[in-house]
Amino acid sequence: MAVKVLVVDDSSFFRRRVSEILNADPRLEVVGNAVNGKEAVEMAGRMQPDVITMDIEMPVMDGITAVREIMQANPTPILMFSSLTHEGAKATLDALDAGALDFLPKKFEDIARNRDEAVSLLQKRVTELARKRVFMRRPARTATTLRDASRDNSPEPVRPLSAARSAVGSQSLSTSNLKSANPVSALRQPAARPTAAKPAARFKPSGKKYQLMAIGTSTGGPVALQKILTALPANFPLPIVLIQHMPATFTAAFAARLNNLCKIGVKEAQDGDVLKPGMAYLAPGGMQMMLDGRPGSVRLRIIDGGDRMNYKPCVDVTFGSAAKVYHDKVLSMVLTGMGADGREGARMLKNSGATIWAQDEDSCVVYGMPQAVAKAGISSEDLPLERIAERISVELGLA
Repeated sequence: MAVKVLVVDDSSFFRRRVSEILNADPRLEVVGNAVNGKEAVEMAGRMQPDVITMDIEMPVMDGITAVREIMQANPTPILMFSSLTHEGAKATLDALDAGALDFLPKKFEDIARNRDEAVSLLQKRVTELARKRVFMRRPARTATTLRDASRDNSPEPVRPLSAARSAVGSQSLSTSNLKSANPVSALRQPAARPTAAKPAARFKPSGKKYQLMAIGTSTGGPVALQKILTALPANFPLPIVLIQHMPATFTAAFAARLNNLCKIGVKEAQDGDVLKPGMAYLAPGGMQMMLDGRPGSVRLRIIDGGDRMNYKPCVDVTFGSAAKVYHDKVLSMVLTGMGADGREGARMLKNSGATIWAQDEDSCVVYGMPQAVAKAGISSEDLPLERIAERISVELGLA
């Protein structure tokens, strides 16, 4: 059965162009077009699409407001189209904060090196995002089922970035949307007795000593990074390097946003930066970030890296250089993202004795990068996003 897509944009040319690309893939079917956010909200409720592509600037109701209303009424995977400008970056991050799952540049020539590659990427992104629909539309669960879910790693419903700040260490419980599959038969059943709540499994520290934390991610990464980093204390004992697949014009705005939200410091990395504890360095888009020196005196090298690399920044590049400098003293994570970037770098880290964790499938927007690491037997633990910050605290003796 084809993935149903709603295309939202005030430009008839862009709606037609996107619709043609998506309909050319037999896995996808454009079921409707909306010219503004207000129409999108109404059509999302009526058509129940699997994925929505959304423009940001539109008349009547802008895309960010529309995302917020759709996520409240009919949670649906949303792919934003944005301009590669500083203002476009800020607006796109606001859309992710409202609940959108991913974004792509609106100019297709900015997506990839040629048209065929851009078309394939758009089709693949929409197909991958459709897989999250079933999780986003699960009914709310009771306290008992939430605790039970922690035993089998069932995912929490996808929440916007704004919810991430209070999500770690707490659960928002609601039964207002809880529905029985068969209301009539449910009424005939005796009331179930409450079962004893069982706490989530407790983590144990490995006893290893670390000098660096490294995190690589792509699709869904802005949400995941914010959720983890906002939970870290101001006295976090390690420097952190972050590799997020993101356009060059976006990384400065993303780093600034994280810096405003986090207790630790966050900045876009610059060539020559000296790594300091309690500071996170985000690899600049369009460049490669490498580590140089020895523990206690490590600097960042920001280089172009040439056109041979598929990713700029590339997780493999940064992880590989971290392995050469810090050897077994690295705590590293591969989070949600499409593709397999990070696998070879993580392999180098593991061969040096470092620790590698992967985000689990249920909590990923796209289970590509973590899956590549897990399938290769490189990661020692697969963790749900909502517990990664807790796991870090236990491992470093902060809890």
